Amino acid sequence: MSDHKPIGAVEATVVPRFAGPGTFARIPSIDSVPDYDIAVLGVPFDGGTSYRPGARFGPMGIRQASRHLRPRFHVELDTAPLEAVQVVDAGDVPCTPYSIDDAMGQIEGFAREVVGRRGRRIVTLGGDHTVALPMLRAARDEHGPIALIHFDAHLDTWDTYFKAPITHGTVFRRAFEEGLLVEDKSIHVGI
Repeated sequence: MSDHKPIGAVEATVVPRFAGPGTFARIPSIDSVPDYDIAVLGVPFDGGTSYRPGARFGPMGIRQASRHLRPRFHVELDTAPLEAVQVVDAGDVPCTPYSIDDAMGQIEGFAREVVGRRGRRIVTLGGDHTVALPMLRAARDEHGPIALIHFDAHLDTWDTYFKAPITHGTVFRRAFEEGLLVEDKSIHVGI
């Protein structure tokens, strides 16, 4: 946790929801605070999907919808999470829409920069399921193998899809093969 008092979201009673920063839930951008604990990172990539592309627009859409959130205080949980930890919006990963291999390297590299070597966490917005692989690679190198809870109607554990080894339907097989997941602590829910 950073040593500074966290800077929270822009107050909606001061700056109307239709104005102000376009960050997730109107939290500060990564370059506007001295340090942070959690970064919200957009990954606008959908080059690994076989059907219904468009997830590349997810980060933008989620940020726009998040203007309606009231993140200051959670009544049911009796907590003010943005006052306990510094959360920032790290923007979007600049990645190519034309090469899965290149994009995976760009996403992983950007995620590593955002995490740094301080035990920071990332919440990822958008992208097709392919983006889970480079995010898991970056997280494993900082935190060790990951206990995964995967909510989906599909396992995403195919070997290949149209002879491609990395797609939205193969990422968790690759993650398991690369030792990114804790075998007896990971689960698929909703299959």
